[in-house]
Amino acid sequence: MEASSNVSIRRPNREKAESKATKFIVVLLLLASAGLVAIITFGGWSALQGAQFVAIAAILIYLLMAYYVARWNRGVLPVASALAILMAVLAAIAAPAWFNRDKAGFHNPALPPSLLGTLCIVLVPVSLFLIAFAMRGFTQEWHVEVEEGSPSDSEPSGPPAVYLEH
Repeated sequence: MEASSNVSIRRPNREKAESKATKFIVVLLLLASAGLVAIITFGGWSALQGAQFVAIAAILIYLLMAYYVARWNRGVLPVASALAILMAVLAAIAAPAWFNRDKAGFHNPALPPSLLGTLCIVLVPVSLFLIAFAMRGFTQEWHVEVEEGSPSDSEPSGPPAVYLEH
């Protein structure tokens, strides 16, 4: 069955204010997470013990996911949640270690260890919000498409067909 030239595809769930707000918040939280991880990584570069590669990879993945979410790709939302869980756990473990380094006798990184510990603490709720909003966005079914327009003479009339992207 060929599509008529006067048929258009509409994505009704992307038009809702709730979906637009969720997408905006998820992109904002992904960018905030990338920024926090970047500040912690580069501010504590000299004190990190081999974790720089993992942190840089997480930053790049967060930025890539923000790009895809901004383009209404909901497939990356569960991945964003999974990475946010990992980052929340790592930040919760790292925060006390940064506060313990804020004593005499330790090599100080570029940023004060107490600031890095505070940023780790801030990263935990940001990650939890990212998990919640990403899962909310996943349930909003951004992928639903509705075919609209006048059907050709050979097609039966009726309600518009609904197609799912895969």
